[in-house]
Amino acid sequence: MALSDLDLRVGVVKRVEDHPNADRLYVLKVDVGEKEITLVAGLKKFYKPAELLGKRIIVVYNLEPKTFRGVTSQGMLLAADDGTNVGVLTPIRKVRPGTRVLFE
Repeated sequence: MALSDLDLRVGVVKRVEDHPNADRLYVLKVDVGEKEITLVAGLKKFYKPAELLGKRIIVVYNLEPKTFRGVTSQGMLLAADDGTNVGVLTPIRKVRPGTRVLFE
């Protein structure tokens, strides 16, 4: 899949829960405009739930759903890792959920 094939959208984290079957994973409910989706993310070591709640994130929206330890993830959030820290990618402006992220 080429970068131009990715459907990237802004989402807003509405709920953060511990994954019921994995110590390092969260289950996020994310508003992506037309609906709310579930994402499974390995962010527990780097973020507290309150730090993610309400955060605008970038979501890869057009991925096939994948099940992680019994919970289906309907996309993937984008994050960067420098070897020590992990940072969730966020839009530079406050835009509506569902807004497409485009590249030049």
